Amino acid sequence: MSTVPSSAQIVVLDHPLVQHKLTRLRQAQTSTAGFRRLTRELSLLMCYEATRDLALEPVRIETPLEAMEGCLLSGKKLCFVSILRAGNGILDGMLDLVPSARVGHIGLFRDHDTLEAIEYYKKLPDDVAERDCILVDPMLATGHSAAAAIARVKDAGVRNIIFVCLIAAPEGIRHLSETHPDVKIVTCAVDRGLDDNGYIRPGIGDAGDRLFGTK
Repeated sequence: MSTVPSSAQIVVLDHPLVQHKLTRLRQAQTSTAGFRRLTRELSLLMCYEATRDLALEPVRIETPLEAMEGCLLSGKKLCFVSILRAGNGILDGMLDLVPSARVGHIGLFRDHDTLEAIEYYKKLPDDVAERDCILVDPMLATGHSAAAAIARVKDAGVRNIIFVCLIAAPEGIRHLSETHPDVKIVTCAVDRGLDDNGYIRPGIGDAGDRLFGTK
């Protein structure tokens, strides 16, 4: 069994609501509509953690009763980058929470023989280098797709990146921490490991198929 390296920057959300919804999500009998809804709800909860360290600045406001000093976000703004296609299931919930964020998309598919990530699409905001980026994908399996997507975002000039996924395998965490040690991983669970086909066990099945009802 592969183990998670001690040097990995990883946050596992053990909140009861997260674990409850994740268990419902894993169940084979969960419908496409239910899977989509649960993914959106979990993405909201993961977004809270992924944005925990955003900078704030004081601001004077007027409530209906009196003046006070509140706080608003300051500094660089956010960009969510979805790794297609399954990343869009997480993206929707994140945008519910931060509707002003810019959005990028990176399309990658995994070569079934080499398990390497091959790019077929990339579209990022023009000012992405001036933003903090949160990359989203439901699963971190081998880590090749995530590492490739992060490399492309770094090539665009981004320096502050967080990777968010529903579940991760130790092998993927290891690969990502070795290729991009500066990137923090936020996930709901670290599963046992990968099978011979590169699927996470016990996992959630193929997230894209379950989100979009294509299988």
